[in-house]
Amino acid sequence: MQVNVLFSAGHVLGEGLHWDVQRRCLWGVDIQACTVWRWHEASGQIDRWALDQRVGWVLPHGNAELMLGLQAGVALAPADTPGQYRMLVQPFAHNLGLRLNDAKADSTGAVWCGSLNNDDESQPLGALYRLAPDGSWHTMDSGYQVANGPALDEARGVMLHTDSARQTIYRFDCDVQLGVLSNKTVWRVFTPAEGYPDGMCFDAEGALWVAHWGGACVSRFALDGTLLARVSLPCAHVTNVCFGGAGLDRLFVTTAQAGLSAEALAQQPTAGHVFEVLGHGTRGLPAALPRLQALKG
Repeated sequence: MQVNVLFSAGHVLGEGLHWDVQRRCLWGVDIQACTVWRWHEASGQIDRWALDQRVGWVLPHGNAELMLGLQAGVALAPADTPGQYRMLVQPFAHNLGLRLNDAKADSTGAVWCGSLNNDDESQPLGALYRLAPDGSWHTMDSGYQVANGPALDEARGVMLHTDSARQTIYRFDCDVQLGVLSNKTVWRVFTPAEGYPDGMCFDAEGALWVAHWGGACVSRFALDGTLLARVSLPCAHVTNVCFGGAGLDRLFVTTAQAGLSAEALAQQPTAGHVFEVLGHGTRGLPAALPRLQALKG
């Protein structure tokens, strides 16, 4: 496999990848820079918008809106002016140090998202939530230090979810129709040399792709945890991975400058850029989209 820079970004903490099938563009965020960005496949044009708070993820909602996972909670915004958002759910009014961190939608239109304590990631104050299509907010699991990377395999009724700080990915049985998780088990614990599991996604063959924070790579695993492939990147902090392109056969990867010393940054000039992995021989699945019934019409 080969790794190329898709575009130079210098993100402090690049994250939140989502391929927009309708608009043929890649959405993402720079969490610490409070920025939403969009890359157009046809032209290579990059749009960026500054927000007034940290943003962990971005998902298209309907024909003209975005759903944003912000420091304060979940919001909706016009797709071409994300800074003009309106809040939907604000779960952290009691603790402003918490924030949302990563998310995926399922085929029912529900959104599964995690949280963390942005001020002190050693505190197990993070959780896994579900924003139901009727707009209700549910805590599905708790006790995380850094909740990250939900990945859904609906065909096999599986959700994988990460506590990055504990270097652990957990497996759940997941019934998206009922919005229920059960049978939580440890799926895989990463070694110190592998770094910390971060964002992840399934491919069309049911294998899992994982970004390694501090591990300078992305890996492909079978559902039983067997390592199938690993590709190195030229920077240590790899944060998220997502399939896109017209054939869903382009593998995009975000990275970060955060946590790197001045010396490390000098040695990793592409840290924070967005990359594409070539020659992987796989393709992804169309990403599900949030669908809030309470807001229709």
